[in-house]
Amino acid sequence: MWAFLQHLSFWDWLAFGTVLLILEVFGAGGYLLWIGMAAAAVGVLAFVMPDMPWELQFLLFGLLSIATALYWWRRQRSAVRMSDQPNLNLRGQELIGKTFVVHAAIVDGSGKIKVADGVWMARGPDAAAGSRVRVIGQQGAILLVEPAE
Repeated sequence: MWAFLQHLSFWDWLAFGTVLLILEVFGAGGYLLWIGMAAAAVGVLAFVMPDMPWELQFLLFGLLSIATALYWWRRQRSAVRMSDQPNLNLRGQELIGKTFVVHAAIVDGSGKIKVADGVWMARGPDAAAGSRVRVIGQQGAILLVEPAE
């Protein structure tokens, strides 16, 4: 083992970096990409300075791995942006405050209202079919309504 460490070549580092990059393909979330790049950078340095001791090579690899992982982490955190459409996947939330026609009479607190080309379950005070109601909230897939004025 000591003989291998004392005679590390740039090919060893490039092979290690290639293995890490191949493992990244299987879904490591970007971290192995940067650690693989750190191994390749140490390989390039080992090519330029072939007499570099193995201790220094491992130290450089560790420092470059930490630096590139931190770079990736900071870059990922800065890429998170608030959406300009916060209710995009909360379809019922975008209906709050709007007025719709009762499709199936609301009796004993349950009925259906017509929303665009679909029908939603509604909960609220009794209302006859054809009357207008305003959406005031949502509970799962059920819209909470009140009579529109």
